[in-house]
Amino acid sequence: MDLQLHRPGDHLYVHSVSETSIRIVEQDYEGAIILSPEKLIDDWPITSFSMLEAEHLDPVFELQPEIVIIGTGKQQALLSPELMIAFYRRGIGVEAMNTAAAARTFNVLVSEERNVAAILMPPSS
Repeated sequence: MDLQLHRPGDHLYVHSVSETSIRIVEQDYEGAIILSPEKLIDDWPITSFSMLEAEHLDPVFELQPEIVIIGTGKQQALLSPELMIAFYRRGIGVEAMNTAAAARTFNVLVSEERNVAAILMPPSS
């Protein structure tokens, strides 16, 4: 599913999400990534939403977003209270949804020039 036909300005964006990968601009990623309009982190040790714990969120918090969108894989999953508290203590809004929906939401927020970051799990996870 293509999400963007062209690159919006000088920002990173999700071009498409398939069953096996997430395409950021013109590069495919098969593992979990952290994405902001200016930065992509693809060497993150998390491979599925079930592995995510508060201690893994430091790279996200370093981006200082106002909101974080979490793509939980093919199916939506709920955040644990521990994860919710980690975001709320820092005054960061957080929403979890399936990865395709998270990618679309990220692109919309970037187009609105919002200070957003996304954690995107592989759709196959």
